[in-house]
Amino acid sequence: MKTGRNYKFWFATGSQDLYGDECLRKVAEHSRIIVEELNKSGMLPYEVILKPTLITNEIIRKTFNEANADEECAGVITWMHTFSPAKSWILGLQEYRKPLMHLHTQFNQEIPYDTIDMDFMNENQSAHGDREYGHIVSRMEIERKVVVGHWSDKKVLGKIASWMRTAVGIMESSHIRVMRIADNMRNVAVTEGDKVEAQIKFGWEIDAYPVNEIAEAVQAVSKGDTDALVEEYYDKYEILLEGRDPEEFRRHVAVQAQIEIGFERFLEEKNYQAIVTHFGDLGSLKQLPGLAIQRLMEKGYGFGGEGDWKTAAMVRLMKIMTAGMEGAKGTSFMEDYTYNLVPGKEGILQAHMLEVCPTISEGPVSIKVNPLSMGDREDPARLVFTAKTGPAIAASLIDLGNRFRLIINDVDCKKTEKTMPKLPVATAFWTPKPDLATGAEAWILAGGAHHTAFSYDITAEQMGDWAAAMGIEAVYIDGDTRIREFKRDLQLGGLFFR
Repeated sequence: MKTGRNYKFWFATGSQDLYGDECLRKVAEHSRIIVEELNKSGMLPYEVILKPTLITNEIIRKTFNEANADEECAGVITWMHTFSPAKSWILGLQEYRKPLMHLHTQFNQEIPYDTIDMDFMNENQSAHGDREYGHIVSRMEIERKVVVGHWSDKKVLGKIASWMRTAVGIMESSHIRVMRIADNMRNVAVTEGDKVEAQIKFGWEIDAYPVNEIAEAVQAVSKGDTDALVEEYYDKYEILLEGRDPEEFRRHVAVQAQIEIGFERFLEEKNYQAIVTHFGDLGSLKQLPGLAIQRLMEKGYGFGGEGDWKTAAMVRLMKIMTAGMEGAKGTSFMEDYTYNLVPGKEGILQAHMLEVCPTISEGPVSIKVNPLSMGDREDPARLVFTAKTGPAIAASLIDLGNRFRLIINDVDCKKTEKTMPKLPVATAFWTPKPDLATGAEAWILAGGAHHTAFSYDITAEQMGDWAAAMGIEAVYIDGDTRIREFKRDLQLGGLFFR
């Protein structure tokens, strides 16, 4: 998936010259070893770049401004090896504009009981120096991630890796451009929102195009290109004719192939990374885009149904944050449809009319052509499959009129008790944490939408860190949620973020 940048993270160690050149030499050497080992660990998704030891406010300020100017720098990891007077950091921190991590660690893992002396204490006083540095960052009310523990510990490495992906999401958020085909579904509230405020808060650009302008790009796709993509479909997916004429079936599939190519060329030409459609305004398109949108999501584009540009941008954001993740299980646009309320088997059936990303699929992925009552167009082709099982998150970004709120729900994806042979769409089935009744009540109280950005690979913590960096409220629904406390948290959030 294209982001256009080869992101890296800078490692900046704080110290001062009170203890002499030999101490500073050791500080630099320890920092070099840590960075080398971080990069050799194989656990970090991005390279760490060692910067010279920061000992004066001039050097600190210069380093942070160089980080601002470097397009490949996605954030700075700071660590105080010795005591670093915090007033030296004020100007640099004031001018720094990228994600910040405070790694609270030290070079040695264990106290050298037999040899420790005051020279060692003065040189290895992260427990002292990091508190001084942490104080000034808190006093300046600067958002940062704090990670505590020895730099070689796998849990610490995992937290650094997780934050790196969030930091890249923060950086790429300002590069997300959403193309709206036509407008939102009429009379629907939750897909609306303040596009200007979204650009101020998140950097997103949300632009509308007449449907027939993009339909012209679809019509311009040659038969040769369309046929080649159809062949790819037939090689990759199971073809379920279900009694339909093979030639007629293939013609319907070809319509989606032409849409996929036309849409992608238009998106690339205009530099958009997410797209929304609306079944009520299809212009000269022959089908509601189904298989085409599913394939575009698989390639990393964001999508939202019925003009839902907020969810489209969130899906793109989460695709960026999980790009290149080993063993990734998938990220998709999703919609709540119907409940199973049988005691002990509660859950929500998730799907959409057509547009669910095949990255979340488990087992065979098939192409079906079936009627669609909405849209007043010919029967669209779509990919049909069931989703993977396991823990995941569903996130909803909503506009409350005076502010944005991000709602994050931990969910447990399961297999349905029985197959659904008459349902011609891709599906997932999950139970929200802590249980269906509590999770659904909390979601409704928070104002959550029926559309979500869904991922097996992102944690609630990561999305909460992104929300904090954006300066918006994050609401968590998880195994610890209790409605009485949840209502109080919503009230407090309303006071704080108003």
